[in-house]
Amino acid sequence: MPAPVDPRLLRAFVTVAEELHFTRAAARLYVAQQALSRDVRRLERELSSELFVRTTRQVTLTADGERLLPYARAVLQAQDDLLAAAGQARPLLVDLNSPGLATPRRVLHRARELAPGHELMARYESGLTGAAGELLAGRIDASFGRFAGLAPALRAGLDHQPVRYEPMAVVLPEDHRLAALPEVPLAALAGETVYAGAGNPRTPEWTDLARSLFEGRGIVLAPPAPLAVGDEEFQRIMARTRHPVLAVIDFPPLPSMVLRPLVDPIPLSPLSLVWRKGLVHHALDALRRAAAVVAAEEGWLRRPVGGWLPDRDTVVMAAR
Repeated sequence: MPAPVDPRLLRAFVTVAEELHFTRAAARLYVAQQALSRDVRRLERELSSELFVRTTRQVTLTADGERLLPYARAVLQAQDDLLAAAGQARPLLVDLNSPGLATPRRVLHRARELAPGHELMARYESGLTGAAGELLAGRIDASFGRFAGLAPALRAGLDHQPVRYEPMAVVLPEDHRLAALPEVPLAALAGETVYAGAGNPRTPEWTDLARSLFEGRGIVLAPPAPLAVGDEEFQRIMARTRHPVLAVIDFPPLPSMVLRPLVDPIPLSPLSLVWRKGLVHHALDALRRAAAVVAAEEGWLRRPVGGWLPDRDTVVMAAR
């Protein structure tokens, strides 16, 4: 009789099959890419079947991988149902947008401390609009982002909790004329073309916030660039266009680029924890407690004097 397949290996396979990219899949599972690759290789050995075709440029499913995928999903769903029936909740799937953003990661880490008996697993959907459909479909459970920037039809099925008024910043090539400044006044960006994700279908809420900020200030919204997946591709595209990039103050460092806070006024990015209405999960309770605790400790919900925020964001954030 063949040995049973470890569900962890099946989860690794399904995640790679959905992403078709080992780096993104590893980020979703919160594991090292090397460990994920080992798990997939082990599953292939146990099944005596090659599941993926791997090249330097892409990952694709083999015919055997295509046949296995629906069965693997069914097994994982059955396991989740079994654990739920036995009183053990399935993992809470938490979208952190991208691996380098500090605020969602800090909330998740605190939630794990508050609820050590529950599994909270990170996902990376890159943008609240991109995550909203996954939230409504039940494929992820929570995300972070600008709730007021979602379409009303999406907001209707979701709930949110304000987490932070995050000061915004600009990422500049290190030889840019403004790079030597410790802070960049918004007026100094007049005449510049600034990238803010235009054309990215996962992040229109961010582009809309940038458009409101730039209006009347002579700052040009950069046109759509090729959709870059991963830090390396993003850096390559930005090095080629040399456009400043609108970001938040905790944006991760990039080679040959500098991060400078924006001032006069300080523009704010309103960040909420977002989840599906009606979702009941003990780990969600811990995540919400963690968001409130860290926000209070860090003063994240205190707006700086003269901080800039669109009126509709003010209303949405104050409503909670």
